Formats: sequence, structure tokens, C-alpha cells
Amino acid sequence: MRHAFNSRTGRVAVIAVIALSVLATACGRSGSSESSSSTTAAGAAAKCKDAKLEATEIGVTADTITVQVMADVGSPLAPGLFQGNIDAVKAWGQWVNDNGGLGCRQVKVTEWDSKMDPTEAKNGLINGCKNALALVGDNALFNPDSATIGNCADKAGQPLGLPNFVGLANDANEACQPNTWNVQSVQEVCPSTLTGARDLQGQTGYYQWLAKNLSPNKEYYLIAGDLPSTVQSGVVIAEQQRKAGIDVVGAVKVSGRAEQSAYTPYLQEAKSAGATTIYDGSNSAVMLKAQKEAKAQGVLNNFKWAGSLSIYNKEYTAGDPSVTNGTYSGLSQLPWDEADKSPGLAAYIKYIGGAEKADALGANGFMAGIAFKEAIDSIVAAKGPNAITRATVIDALKNTKSDFQGWIGQAKGGKEIMPCYAVMQIQDGKWKRVYPTEAGKLDCSASNKIVVNLDPQAVAATVK
Repeated sequence: MRHAFNSRTGRVAVIAVIALSVLATACGRSGSSESSSSTTAAGAAAKCKDAKLEATEIGVTADTITVQVMADVGSPLAPGLFQGNIDAVKAWGQWVNDNGGLGCRQVKVTEWDSKMDPTEAKNGLINGCKNALALVGDNALFNPDSATIGNCADKAGQPLGLPNFVGLANDANEACQPNTWNVQSVQEVCPSTLTGARDLQGQTGYYQWLAKNLSPNKEYYLIAGDLPSTVQSGVVIAEQQRKAGIDVVGAVKVSGRAEQSAYTPYLQEAKSAGATTIYDGSNSAVMLKAQKEAKAQGVLNNFKWAGSLSIYNKEYTAGDPSVTNGTYSGLSQLPWDEADKSPGLAAYIKYIGGAEKADALGANGFMAGIAFKEAIDSIVAAKGPNAITRATVIDALKNTKSDFQGWIGQAKGGKEIMPCYAVMQIQDGKWKRVYPTEAGKLDCSASNKIVVNLDPQAVAATVK
């Protein structure tokens, strides 16, 4: 049986399902972070005038600052999965260079394909240690050996570590490294033992909205099943959904390799379990296969369909409207058509080549670049352009808070959970804002942040 999460058959953890209503407290972007970062950037630019630049660190010459972006691209499990991160960081580099550079120098972006392979992820960290000032915009799902982030030696031979402004650190081993600044939310309450039952944090505003607005919401959850790290994060999300008021009646691991026909038994099982909603916790390719098979089996309209921000991308938008119409996605950032509300979002859309090429997870790479630039600007404004070293970047990283130039609802630090969200829906083949209804607004209610307690490894082992 695949019903590891079915309340009718029991679970590892005892869950008290609490129905929570979403507080309609919507917030726009705060100008404080943007104005502060603009002032710092202006101060940094002033220090560049007449400065005699030096090579100060690995990856820092008198002319360039080299950063590395690592992402899962070349895996047969999901070819091209996070190409969006690499494209976004390259776009960020071009944006920075077109607008005065970074630290009085030009940015050079190198890339590494981690291939959903822990060995390649480790090799990528080692390569970054040898050649780059910092990692920027990474998205490598399986990164269990992340020690290099903490002990990489700098130019002086000191094992200070490698600054890591990551787009998404799904693997808790990477997320809890002190030198990791995470654009996306961090489930672990770091520092963490990373084993056993423990507190795990999350943003559940979107799940509360689904519980209320798709009521009765009996959910069948498609968990990204190819890697231990994604299964573990998936079971945490399922627990958070329960606490938000969703009745998770079943869950199954799905593989990126699976053909469309593989979804037939899952759909039958969801129907038998009385599911009213199918939630995709994997990627847009999984959602499209599941929906196309549901249409072929005549059960597409038996369910409402929802997914994470991973389906808010060009591949899904260009999918078959006859199956995608009505699908919901939860965002932690403003949508593409609201670029006039955020200079950061506007820069991303322009330099990525237009909204039709935008990708929500990839955009996290551009956001990571913005946070990294703000850290560098703070160093240069305070100490000058020859003070850029890994040591000063790591110090700046720990004090960096960013709203990515108004792209999200509140400024965040690298280990914080952001409460802000918006809900989008495919209508007539296009994503439309559903909640909050006002453009430029996100729901930032404090009640959107919760903590659950469970052992992800133990619960993940029960999922078939």
C-alpha cells in the first residue's frame, strides 16, 4: 500500500488536525530595505572613483569577481531540471555589469552541473573553493557532503569556508551550513542534529488558503521520489499541510523517469482514497504527465489540482490548456506580470529575455545574486574595494537582509522563513493572480509560519 500518510491506516506521528483560516493581512513591498540597499550601493560606487584595485582573494582580481553557480541540469532523471538557475545567475551577472559592476570590478559567472549526483555536487563545491569568491544561486537537490562550504581555505590558507548565497538548499546538510544564505525557506531550525524527531519550520499560508478555498480538501500528494532529500522534505510539507487543515489521504513517491502511463495506478488510488485534490510536490513535468493521464482515464475533473512554485514556469505555462486550466500554484514572490512593482523583478524579466522565459525556481538564482551584491556593496562602502575577501563576505552574509528590491513582501535573512505568499491559477492558458487580489501585494500574516515536530527520515521510509 502507498497510503503511508493515510489517517485511516495510521502514521508515525500523531497529528492534531487544526483548521486554520487564512488571515487576509496583505502587505506590499516595504521601501526600507530597498532605500537602504540603494544608499549602500551609492556609497560603494563612490569608493570606486580613483581606486587602485588589487587581487584580494581567490576569485577576485583587479578586474573581475568570479562566482560559481551550481545546479542539477544533466541528470537523466530530469534533464534540464534547474537550467533556470544557471540562466538566471548569468542574467544577473550581465545586469550587474551593465550597471556599474560589482566591487568596482566586472562579474564573471562560471557554472557547474551537479546532475542530481552527490559526488558531482561535492566536486562542484571543491571547484568553487578553488576558483570562485563565492557560490551564487545554486540549486543542487542532493548535496549531503557540504563540508567544503564550512572549511574551504581562502587565499591566505585559512579554512574560513566558502560564502554560499544559494537559490535553494533542499538538502539540510547544505542549508544548515553557517556560510549558507538561503533565498528559499529553510525547513531545519538550524543548528540541527539532522537526525531523529525535531522541530521543522515552514510557511503554510498557501496550504491554509487551499484548505479553506478547496474545501473539502482531501489531498493525494505526489512526492518527488528520486532522492532521499526530496522525499524527506516532502513528508515535512505533508505534515505542515495537515496542520494547515488539509486532510492528506494518501501520498506516493513519483520519479522523474516515469512515463505518463505510470500515473494510472496513482490516479486510481487517489480516487479510491476519496481524494478531491492532487498536489504536485515535484516539478512541472510530473504535473503535466499526471494531468494528461487523468484526462486519458476520464478522471481529470474528479480532482482539483495544485502545486508549488515549481510549476510556475515556461514549460508548464506552455503545456496543454485542456488539462492545466484551473491549476493552482503558490508563490513566495510577485508574479511576472507585476514587474512594475519591483525593480529586482523588472531586471530579472528584462535580462532573462522576457516573462515567457522566466522560471520561479530559477528566479531564486537572480534573487541570490541581488543579496550577494548587497553584501559586497556593504563591504566596499565601509572598507573600500580592496577589502573584498571571503572573510569579509562571510561576515557580511551573516548580516544581510534583503527583499530583493521589492520582489518579496518583507526583507529576510538567510535562515529565516518568509511568511509571504500569493496564489496563482491557470485561467484560459495563462497564470492569473487569485489571492491577494491587488497587484503588488502578498499575504504576510505572522500566522503563516508554523513549526511541526517529526523525524523526516523515519516517516520518509514509510512512503512507497
